[in-house]
Amino acid sequence: MSRVFDSLRLSAVSLDIAAVNRGGARAVAARQRRRLKRVVSAALRDSRLYRRLAADHAPGGLASDAALAALPVTHRAQLMSEFDDWVTDPRLRRSELSAFMAEPANIAVPYDGRYIVWESSGTSGQPGLFVQDAECMAVYDALESLRRSAPRPLSRWMDPWYLAERMAFVGAIGGHFASIVSLQRLCALNPWMGGATRSFSVLEPTTRLVDALNAWNPTVLATYPTAAALLADEAAAGRLRGRPREVWTGGETLSPGVRRHIEQQLGCNVRNSYGASEFLAMGWECAHGQLHLNADWVILEPVDERYQPVPPGVASARVLLTHLANTVQPLIRYDLGDQVALSDQPCRCGSPLPVIQVRGRDDEPLVLRTRHGETVTLLPMALTTVLEEEAGVFDFQLVQRDDHSLTLRLPLSGEAADAAFARCRSALEAFAASQGLRGLSIHEERAVALARGHSGKVCRVLGGPASGTATPAGAGSGARARAEAPCTHAD
Repeated sequence: MSRVFDSLRLSAVSLDIAAVNRGGARAVAARQRRRLKRVVSAALRDSRLYRRLAADHAPGGLASDAALAALPVTHRAQLMSEFDDWVTDPRLRRSELSAFMAEPANIAVPYDGRYIVWESSGTSGQPGLFVQDAECMAVYDALESLRRSAPRPLSRWMDPWYLAERMAFVGAIGGHFASIVSLQRLCALNPWMGGATRSFSVLEPTTRLVDALNAWNPTVLATYPTAAALLADEAAAGRLRGRPREVWTGGETLSPGVRRHIEQQLGCNVRNSYGASEFLAMGWECAHGQLHLNADWVILEPVDERYQPVPPGVASARVLLTHLANTVQPLIRYDLGDQVALSDQPCRCGSPLPVIQVRGRDDEPLVLRTRHGETVTLLPMALTTVLEEEAGVFDFQLVQRDDHSLTLRLPLSGEAADAAFARCRSALEAFAASQGLRGLSIHEERAVALARGHSGKVCRVLGGPASGTATPAGAGSGARARAEAPCTHAD
């Protein structure tokens, strides 16, 4: 079975990445121009959808070397609705890919022996399906292995693939999500890595998860900030005994307070990253704690509500992504939706890659109580996974009312709402029971216009008010006041 791996391409990309620092910002810009022309050429030549979009946008035609601002903006709902015309390989069909990914046994299995595929959450009301070939995966592999910060430089130089570590990933592992697909693929490519890596479901009850991590005793822990904060609480209480040397976080906003809490309680370095299902490895923190964009392989355009550029240092309303490595499923000026600010000031680390600030996923943990008064924390990533995977609902808002009840809001009415609420109630009650919460009360709100931020995404899990709900040290509080506030994240 093909593993969708190109060693020659990986070597070439790795050498190019190593050379970027020597060339400075001009070298990064030159790479952007060259790679953008290649991606646009492939899209105009082989994607029926992009040819139509180009003709509608510029009746006189678009050149492959046209300025980026001259190209049309694209959106997930639009691209997914015309998936078969979007991709440049006519053998790729959305219906067949969806059937393939309906089977859990196919996680990280190459589709047609040549493509790695994964899905994303539906925070914009539309799940995504993304396809990568060996060339694209070589770029991800090289970026992941060469551009992580190095708290222990010598050991990382000698062991860039972390083969001497015991790694633990705590996340959503039951679906074809980018993180677990990528991890399982790497373990298949490197059997020695597979023996030193374990995955743990974020759906596990906290006590069971802590017991499993104590047994594995990882030296590197990769997870979401809210999950890391919960594990820091467990360490503070003396239940989590192991102390990893590094914690890698991503997928949610990492606030300074949560970072300090994780570092203090786990006694380790915290290293945050920025990625999305659309582009897996957009940025890693440098040794100075600054998040650097991999601008030689991805272009981000911070824009306002009218898609006009915002000045450096100003937070955008949304951001447009252009993928410079994927010619199978071109993403050009794609509305990723996140709120970002790009700096034009150099970093003290000396990297020519721009510093970026990102407003990520703001969903909060829900802290509830059992009938015996014990607190149980339900992580937002676990709740969204349950509703998406078990109930098949992607456009929702779950709000904590008090220690024992939740409100579920859906923009549906009539029979569609009846069926969706029944599925959601069944899935939530089963999940809550598995966490030790029985008798959870779930209230329904139908035909609700869910408050969306500038990105078109919803804050999907909102915690209870600060009064009346016990909140762990790392979880934060007061989300109810933000129920109508903008909320964005990278899927």
